Amino acid sequence: PERVRGKPAGTARAATSPQVSLATIRRARDSVTGAVLRSPPVHPRFARRAVTAGTPSLKVYNANLHNLHGIDVRLPLARLVCVTGVSGSGKSSLVRSVFGGNLRALLARRRARGAGRLGCERIEGYNSLGRVLEVDQTPIGKTPRSCPATYVGILDAIRKLFAQTPESRLRGYSPSRFSFNTRGGRCEACGGQGIKRIEMSFMADVTVTCEACGGKRYNAETLGITWRGRNLAEVLAMDVVTATEFFAAHPRIHRALALLDEVGLGYLTLGQQSPTLSGGEAQRLKLVTELARAGGDRAKPTLYLLDEPTVGLHIADVERLVGVLHRLVAAGHSVVVIEHNLDLIAEADWILDLGPEGGMQGGRLVASGPPERVATRKSPTARVLATFLAQRGRVPSAPAAHTPARPPSTGSTTPAK
Repeated sequence: PERVRGKPAGTARAATSPQVSLATIRRARDSVTGAVLRSPPVHPRFARRAVTAGTPSLKVYNANLHNLHGIDVRLPLARLVCVTGVSGSGKSSLVRSVFGGNLRALLARRRARGAGRLGCERIEGYNSLGRVLEVDQTPIGKTPRSCPATYVGILDAIRKLFAQTPESRLRGYSPSRFSFNTRGGRCEACGGQGIKRIEMSFMADVTVTCEACGGKRYNAETLGITWRGRNLAEVLAMDVVTATEFFAAHPRIHRALALLDEVGLGYLTLGQQSPTLSGGEAQRLKLVTELARAGGDRAKPTLYLLDEPTVGLHIADVERLVGVLHRLVAAGHSVVVIEHNLDLIAEADWILDLGPEGGMQGGRLVASGPPERVATRKSPTARVLATFLAQRGRVPSAPAAHTPARPPSTGSTTPAK
């Protein structure tokens, strides 16, 4: 099925035939895919942040883990950095182990000064960082009680709104009454999960909707409390787009919902069970949670590590993801992405290209710099990037020095003109 332009995925779809031609999709005015085929994204959409000799940077010396050949690497901070190269070229070893593993240990002060480092001689320039966080695609929750509303932290605020209604006060209900994790307001037949698991002995277990609450998670008394004409089960059944409008007058809730919509998750319902989310959806939920914290009172910035976050994403969703990553950088944080997707690579401020091949033929730093410079080198990445920028690149303007700034509450980083 094809996504309808202007409508979130999962809510409105135009029926298409598997035999439909590419030309037909291109002509379809209500198709998101057709729109990007007619007018592919031009890069860079966001102004590149300059990297000079004086730019604060992480520096690793003699990285030799696995197939890394004792390379020295400079990773500029407060930038969007893409680590590229063919499969097996050493990207994960460098980013996740040498940088990620060592920095987590150093920042946690688990290793004394001067102690041996994992897969390298030494690392410099990390004192300005507050933490290192790998935003991966692991599930955000293992039980049906976990959902997008609980993960991004808005369910507590929603429960307080229901507890403040006149009827709740009359009955003496507190916010805990509207939690499906505690007794009192939840459906006890299913323990607030909305489903029941049936063991099938020699077959896989089967889950069925709770017959007592009909999947609504709460008992009848709790569902008798409404806010703006909706009970809590009806609110949790709203998709993000609908809920964004519903809570427009409540900034804290509205901001988190608007961010979910910005990263392409407008089709999720607030109460969707976390185990049913895909890895990509879970990863974007984690990014939204971090973005909601960006610009807060954290004393030091964060180094975010991501491994191929574009896997499974539509081109339109990749554009949204790029905007989120740039907003994290605009808030003063550093983002390092292992990536093969050219639409994301072309938006990087800086590229570290490993190779030239995989295995023992890789593990070397083939090129580093902004995409336009890397495209002039000799490597598999450089060849395809040069062709891509020739077709989809705009004439670059002189990049301005980067000054970290707090992002607007719901806007996005200003695209390059």
